[in-house]
Amino acid sequence: MKHYQYLTDAQAEEFLAKGYILLRDCFADKEIVPSLRERAIESVGYKLDDPSTWEKPYVRIPALESFPMSEFAPKAWGAACELLGGEERVVPCELTTYFYVNLAVRADEPWLPPGPNAPGYHKDGDYFRHFLDSPEQGLLTLVYWSDTKSQCGGTFVVPDSIKPVATYLRDHPEGVLLHEYNFGALAKECHEFAEIYGNTGDIALIHPFMIHATSQNMRRIPRFLTNPPIKLKEPMQFNRENPADFSLVELAILRALGVDRLDFKPTAPREKVISKREKELMEQIQEREKQAAPAAT
Repeated sequence: MKHYQYLTDAQAEEFLAKGYILLRDCFADKEIVPSLRERAIESVGYKLDDPSTWEKPYVRIPALESFPMSEFAPKAWGAACELLGGEERVVPCELTTYFYVNLAVRADEPWLPPGPNAPGYHKDGDYFRHFLDSPEQGLLTLVYWSDTKSQCGGTFVVPDSIKPVATYLRDHPEGVLLHEYNFGALAKECHEFAEIYGNTGDIALIHPFMIHATSQNMRRIPRFLTNPPIKLKEPMQFNRENPADFSLVELAILRALGVDRLDFKPTAPREKVISKREKELMEQIQEREKQAAPAAT
């Protein structure tokens, strides 16, 4: 067993078994969070204490602030680096206030617990061509900027989706764009489902092959979440000379595929994509800058 500074042995095993861990109280400074939420929601014309201003039940807010994860959430950063095989393999990550705010998603519908029939399951990453070894997503994160309880906009995850996603990507070395394959349909083939939620400052670290979905906010308590990917400097390696050098993320993929090692090589170039979501975000930023600009005299 490797020696970890930030992870416990139990957390390492939990990640291999379930594909995610939830770390508590990670923020170095929680005192500034309420003002960050207020500034963000006001930037889109909403008021937290006035539901009549909530034009939409779910809103993405362009970032106003940015913090190095290594400084703002050092415990989570250290654990993420250990999951990925060491900080030398990882691109520095910024925690921004690019908030995903769930105000009242499907609040008027009966509660549908985590399971294969919940809508919206997906694999993240509409901005690149996906390969088995893609470095664009070493880990997924769920960063909680507000207290979130069950039935209050938590995230549904599917732990046993790692195997079919890994199998599909192994069998398609030419890579795949998300719109080319319905990863969400994999939920119908899976049997393990869970709801992740946490308090302000909690951070979930999730395997990049985990499909997941936004859930209902039955309580109509605004949920502020960010989910920046933690990127790798180089593609993952599944044929390392020393097996002890496999990261826990790589090892989870090998275990899902039922092999000790794999000589994977992409057969097509890696490709960036400008997604519809990114275009909409850029339009939002441009509109905010226009409104903030002083009137011509």
